[in-house]
Amino acid sequence: MAQDAFPDIETVPFVDRDSTAPLGFRHYRPDEVVEGKTQRDQLRFAACYWHTMRNGLADPFGAATARMPWDDGTDGLDNCRRRADAFFEFLRKCRIDFYCFHDRDIAPERATLAESNADLDEVVRHFEALQQASGKKLLWGTACLFAHPRYVSGAATSPRIEVFAHAAAQVKKALEVTHRLGGEGYVFWGGREGYATLLNTDLKREREHLAHFLHMVVDYKKAIGFKGQFYIEPKPREPSVHQYDSDAAACLAFLREFGLLPYFKLNIETNHATLAGHTVEHELAVCRAAGVLGSVDANSGTDHCGWDTDEFPTDPRLTTKMMLEILAAGGFTTGGLNFDAKRRRESFEPVDLFHAHVAGMDAFARGLKAAAAIRADGRIARFVAERYASWNSELGRRIEDGAASLEELEKVALYQTSWPVESGRQEMLEHILHGHI
Repeated sequence: MAQDAFPDIETVPFVDRDSTAPLGFRHYRPDEVVEGKTQRDQLRFAACYWHTMRNGLADPFGAATARMPWDDGTDGLDNCRRRADAFFEFLRKCRIDFYCFHDRDIAPERATLAESNADLDEVVRHFEALQQASGKKLLWGTACLFAHPRYVSGAATSPRIEVFAHAAAQVKKALEVTHRLGGEGYVFWGGREGYATLLNTDLKREREHLAHFLHMVVDYKKAIGFKGQFYIEPKPREPSVHQYDSDAAACLAFLREFGLLPYFKLNIETNHATLAGHTVEHELAVCRAAGVLGSVDANSGTDHCGWDTDEFPTDPRLTTKMMLEILAAGGFTTGGLNFDAKRRRESFEPVDLFHAHVAGMDAFARGLKAAAAIRADGRIARFVAERYASWNSELGRRIEDGAASLEELEKVALYQTSWPVESGRQEMLEHILHGHI
């Protein structure tokens, strides 16, 4: 395995919290136990292939700036292998255990799907060898059903049956290679499964087609014996004006409506929550309440920008709130924290890949420890429990069991003249939270 893509960088060291070393983990300690599991197992960090190895850092107003000396810019298989070598060197030196990819990240799109599949198989063979040599694992795979012009109007929701069929065949192959690489999950992100205007859209038919598509994939998962978890990743818009998987609640409604809920959990992204007008902790809480919190695409955004900026998550307040929800849900099983984030266009040197990921990993390590301390402290949990204490009464039990009636509640309320109302103490609770950060 080649190890010369980052010749000036050794494995990122562990340094003291107050160290001024330019590169080092100040908070992440893989073997430190937090709430009964190591940080490594609580956080399950993953690097994404698309931003790490394929994002040239272009923007709508300027050309790519990223310096990637291992990449000659071609779609030849030798170059694909060099990219993979560089990526696994990066994973090792940055102490990241997992990775994620789209099929078209690692192998090129050819004239026909048959040719694309053949090249994908060749590259996957190289990935198998790299995994075997390094011990790194595939957190989840997926198919790129949004970049090629054929998907201009969607993939599983395309008005053209030929496009639907191509997308189905592409997912079939992507699922096969994910299974072959031992992937622990598979993600569906409908980047263009939505519409720009209802004037040319049969919304009912498109949603039904998407459900049929997912049922076929569930059937094929069973047929090939893939045991990994399926995820849906919500996003409200961009590139579509409206996407059918707009937020966690919409995804849950869709999955329940079409009988798919037993087969899917959700993969929540911070930036997508922001675009939906939510906080990421809200989306995680919705998933936790429904028992479908599966995995996280860890990034952050510029709130006033209105765009999916995919910044690295470096704010410990954000990561603490996220880890509170993840720990409350019982932690990750097949999922993890995938850094679906890219360096800023001005951070174009190879070493910036390390600075970015280390900053995110340290932020989540801080968030994990702070969240565990908040849970051990117990004041916030006790306040919430006391706030709902009236529901522990016999009447509360009957309501929550579905045994009460409107007539019964009318008898309670008809002659009531005063109602106990208590302060929500939001500022006090935020002070407690920030005290642990």
